[in-house]
Amino acid sequence: MTRDLFSNGEGPQTPAPLADRMRPRTLGEVVGQEHITGVGTMLRGAVENGQIPSLIFWGPPGCGKTTLARVIANSTKSHFVAFSAVLAGVKEVRKIVDEAGIRIRRGGERTILFLDEIHRFNKSQQDSFLPHVEAGTIILIGATTENPSFEVNAALLSRCRILTLKPLEKDHLLEIINRTLADEERGLGKRPLRILDQAAAHIIKNADGDARRVLNTLEVISSFDLMMEDGAYDVRLADVEQAVQSKAIIYDKAGEQHYNVISAFIKSVRGSDPDAALYYLARMFEAGEDPMFIARRMVILASEDIGNADLRALPLAVSAMDAVHMIGMPEARIILAHAVSFLACAPKSNASYAALKAAERDVKEHGALQVPMHIRNAPTRLMKDLGYSKGYKNDHDQDNHHAAQQFLPDEIADAKYYHPSDQGNEERIKARLEWLRARKK
Repeated sequence: MTRDLFSNGEGPQTPAPLADRMRPRTLGEVVGQEHITGVGTMLRGAVENGQIPSLIFWGPPGCGKTTLARVIANSTKSHFVAFSAVLAGVKEVRKIVDEAGIRIRRGGERTILFLDEIHRFNKSQQDSFLPHVEAGTIILIGATTENPSFEVNAALLSRCRILTLKPLEKDHLLEIINRTLADEERGLGKRPLRILDQAAAHIIKNADGDARRVLNTLEVISSFDLMMEDGAYDVRLADVEQAVQSKAIIYDKAGEQHYNVISAFIKSVRGSDPDAALYYLARMFEAGEDPMFIARRMVILASEDIGNADLRALPLAVSAMDAVHMIGMPEARIILAHAVSFLACAPKSNASYAALKAAERDVKEHGALQVPMHIRNAPTRLMKDLGYSKGYKNDHDQDNHHAAQQFLPDEIADAKYYHPSDQGNEERIKARLEWLRARKK
């Protein structure tokens, strides 16, 4: 039996929304979240064994927190009570607990209390659950979009397992679309709808990892007065734009537009034009580009195009990538804009990259040349007797910590690959390198 405290249960019954009808009923129907629902996971084992601990689901909207709670209740034949921290309080909790106790005494039926937005409850309200969770009167499943470490009492956290849910991936959302269009019982299968690739891509992009948005969009489209052709209707991009009230940006992430825009973005940063770089960054955001793809390109750019000219560039780019991974969209936009404006304004040098390519040419031309004897490793007596490491001078024992030794093989002893520019920090590196090289002559 399911009781839902999100509504008062009074009045005429209306058809359930598509998002509610399409909720998975078993773990096998759940799309995504394989890291907590897959074979061998704690949650799957607990459901199969019927031993459910109290849980807190932490994840973004539309990732399946409520759905998983209902699936657990259905799979374990538990009484399910859905409860919103926004709409109810401790008084309602007491009533639910009293009823749960009666069910246990009468037949041993367990009660799963699903508390949505648990972070909305204050400390004393959260404390009201503690004795009932400890006694096993209820199994508490809380859901929150906020970090439970900050929003849930330590005492309650210690009695619950925290499970982190992820935003649904594009493939997951596409599977939901296809499943909904094919399902005649609960979905839209009785209306023969087909969806074109561009239309599906725009639904997915607009959903931002939220399955509920996908299903709501499909429901809106299905309400349109659609003219069938050949017994079916092809859902087009224009239909989706009308449903979501948002125009699609032309940007094929597997085609030319993808490469044109990312190329323009990189060249704008390299060309020290923060305005153009931010424009192309905004273009990629609007088109739904993966922010981690952008962040990875910026890390490469920080070494390839800035290098030693500004020693802060690479650490900042790496920090930005880590922050994007940790924070996610939409706030990741701010982090990337911060990093892009810095990298675009930084002094530029590709001297390190050019040096590597020059060294690679010598490796290909000359092959594996012999390492000079005096800098070879000599861990054994035999190797020392053969002259390995003979004549090596430890630079730290010399004046200026520099012995001016030869390190390259004899055949290319005079090769010079790294030529620092006069940009930023490399101007100082250039002066020191010239002094070091002069000592070796």
